[in-house]
Amino acid sequence: MDVISTVIQTLNDAVWSTPLIALCLVAGAYFSFGMKFPQVRLFKEMVRLLLGKEKSEDGVTPFQAFSTTVGGRVGVGNIAGVATAIYYGGPGAVFWMWTIAFLGAGSAFVESSLAQAYKTIVAGEYVGGPAYFIEQGIGKKWYAMAFAICTILGPGVLMPGAQTYNIVASVNNAFGINTFLTGVIICILLALIIFGGVKRIGKTAEFIAPFMSIAYVLVALFIIVINIQKLPGVIALIFTSAFGVNQAFGGIIGTAIAWGVKRGVYSNEAGQGSGAIVSAAAECTHPAKQGLIQAFSVYIDTLLVCSATAFMILLTGAYNVSDGAGGFIVENVPAVPFGVKYTQVAVDGAFSGFGAPFIAMSVFLFAFTSLMAYYYQAESNMSYMFPGSKNAKLAMRCIFIVSTFSGVVNTGELIWTCGDLGVGLMAWLNIIAILILSNKGIKLLVDYEEQKAKGIDPVFDPDKFNIEDKANVWRKNANKA
Repeated sequence: MDVISTVIQTLNDAVWSTPLIALCLVAGAYFSFGMKFPQVRLFKEMVRLLLGKEKSEDGVTPFQAFSTTVGGRVGVGNIAGVATAIYYGGPGAVFWMWTIAFLGAGSAFVESSLAQAYKTIVAGEYVGGPAYFIEQGIGKKWYAMAFAICTILGPGVLMPGAQTYNIVASVNNAFGINTFLTGVIICILLALIIFGGVKRIGKTAEFIAPFMSIAYVLVALFIIVINIQKLPGVIALIFTSAFGVNQAFGGIIGTAIAWGVKRGVYSNEAGQGSGAIVSAAAECTHPAKQGLIQAFSVYIDTLLVCSATAFMILLTGAYNVSDGAGGFIVENVPAVPFGVKYTQVAVDGAFSGFGAPFIAMSVFLFAFTSLMAYYYQAESNMSYMFPGSKNAKLAMRCIFIVSTFSGVVNTGELIWTCGDLGVGLMAWLNIIAILILSNKGIKLLVDYEEQKAKGIDPVFDPDKFNIEDKANVWRKNANKA
């Protein structure tokens, strides 16, 4: 096991090197400037589209796709991941999480719009994502296959364990329930849903995702209100730490950026390509509609839910900050391991005895919806590699259940490293692909806004973008419009 851990850590260090951190930030900035910051200009339009009434016979509704991607994005990264970023990078890591969320909304728009534009129909359901737009848009089958393999390895094998690990650990801490038993229950519930296909996943996420996010944010707001006098100081601490102005954290500014971006991408998935896979399953008349909805989901994840966790931890002082050499720059909660327990301590400070069970339930709901989204992402790419193969789909389901259970038997450090590796592999391939296709991705928004300016409900014409609509996906939608 030590050899395996060393190999995985070495690979992860190579993948999450400075170039990938820079690539995430530069790509987000490039798309944001290139589209004149649609994440600000078109915020109202994002909300309008999200609440639209479009139905779907061949996929999921826009709101179901949004809920599934929010379910995938809002996972343990929003609770344990934020705490981990603060532990390694200090309060300044929160600022860099905000930065990658704001800029990453531009990347999320482009990848999701491209996924919609190049989607097709397989076995009566919409499918698409980076593998599809890489093959058709760039014309490199090997590149598309590489992304598909990395997505099967990432969400399908390497990433599920982090979700399960945090569920079983938090449930055990709150209720004393055996971790093995909790793991078995998770796998049974998950199997009942994933064997029902994308529509069942969408309907389940549509119910769980909004409920869990609202409840969590309400508790955070209460903690912020009762600590309101500390809020200006905490905000100042985040900004001064982010740029090394605060002397205590001046020596870890590089670590703050690295962990902020890494945990930000892990949490909101912008640029990773996973949200684009789910986006392709949605019914809409123009790719930009789903692109705008997915850009909005990045806000929900990082600027709302991650911020809720960060403020609960920082306002209550329920955190430590590592100095990177075995000691601490800040040690407010001695002997408390970083991760979920920081948030549990923070909530317990406001609601004595409530923190552990509430966070356990939040982690369960957050992580469970992430697992549903992970499975769909992996299955979609397995279907890309083996079109129409029922055996491949069955194999993916079995592999995924085993990978999910791995979180019960592995250590937290190894599980997080595996998860980061999975995210990083996908991000490298996807960000390069959307940069290559950036001209087309940006023009999708231009086309959408031009039609809106004429008072038209935008309808996509694939011929205008030299996209071959083999399955007549867009012509069928045009006939409905």
